[in-house]
Amino acid sequence: MTIEASLVGKSKETIRQANKIIRKKKCTKTKRIHRPEISISLQKLFIACKDMFKGPGIVPPSPDVQRLQRILDNMEPEDFGLSSNLVFFNPRSAIKGTPSIKYTTIYQCKNFSLCIFFLPPTAVIPLHNHPEMTVFSKLLLGSMHIKSYDLVNSVTSDELTQSSKLRLARMKADNVFTAPCNTSVLYPTSGGNIHAFTAVTACAVLDVLGPPYSKDDGRDCTYYRDFPYSSSSNAMMAKADGNDDASYGWLEEIDVPKELRMDRVDYMGPQIVETNC
Repeated sequence: MTIEASLVGKSKETIRQANKIIRKKKCTKTKRIHRPEISISLQKLFIACKDMFKGPGIVPPSPDVQRLQRILDNMEPEDFGLSSNLVFFNPRSAIKGTPSIKYTTIYQCKNFSLCIFFLPPTAVIPLHNHPEMTVFSKLLLGSMHIKSYDLVNSVTSDELTQSSKLRLARMKADNVFTAPCNTSVLYPTSGGNIHAFTAVTACAVLDVLGPPYSKDDGRDCTYYRDFPYSSSSNAMMAKADGNDDASYGWLEEIDVPKELRMDRVDYMGPQIVETNC
């Protein structure tokens, strides 16, 4: 074989290999790198919470509370990847049996947590407390009935006639709220620390808890059932309390209700750019 023939053979082989590489590249799909969407409003909320919540036993000062309220009041469902057009908020048929409540954790550290609860129509989160916590609740979508109480610390002779398992409580709210509405705030001993949610329609509510629940740190959730306070006693108690418009009830601690079904789901909305907390 001549040198020329050998070179021609090598050239043809090189061309065939090049063509194979080209065809392979054409068939290969380019993989897109998924970049989590970032919500400016959510990031702003996170930074404010990080600055505001200093740990257990510390109630945020009023200016910080008002600042966080303003941020939450201006937030919309889309800031969390939600929309009223989602199937969950447009059920085609009534749910049979006890509705299951879903919840997702957007973020949690030792000082605060951001969670969203999804309640189908008629679902109920029973009366429960928030020990040593400051909580901001923002109804994002739907309509919800909220009932809330604060325990009355002073013990009256009337209260002593009741069972020792019952605690006198002052009612703070007993109304239906529809999104969009103002953010509510509860404190360790005021503002309606013990509350219950009942979904009128499918709804989503954001809870900002500072600090979050922690059984190990003595912040476990306690559930209650309420009983009516007699109208005559209610009027007397309201007058003694210096609030003629106040309403009262009896609260009894109960075990976690067997009918309560709460399932955790992954958060799929815009992501937080995490910093040290």
